[in-house]
Amino acid sequence: MKKTGKDFYSVRCIFKHRNTDNSNFIYEERVTLWKASSFEEAITLAEIEAKNYASEINCTYTGLSQSFHLLKNEIKNGCEVFSLMRQSDKNTKDYLDSYFDTGNEKLRNINNSAI
Repeated sequence: MKKTGKDFYSVRCIFKHRNTDNSNFIYEERVTLWKASSFEEAITLAEIEAKNYASEINCTYTGLSQSFHLLKNEIKNGCEVFSLMRQSDKNTKDYLDSYFDTGNEKLRNINNSAI
């Protein structure tokens, strides 16, 4: 296979949706995969797609994007596609409750029933 000079990058973009009852907003974190030559190129490609996505489904792209360079350029089961490290003085429970398990997430169990 010929080397193109491009690697895989994932880019996380954040979107804001209006809740169906119009009482608040739902924020979506969406990770997409791009073949690019740099973080900047991957973000540029992802932001073009993010604006199109937002237009198509009637939400707002917040303008926040974060990129991750896939360290192994082979996409297969178990490969790492995004990583973000954050320094915090919170204990594990408080950290998870603050950033990942606030109680306001839209989740489904593995049987596809709403939780």
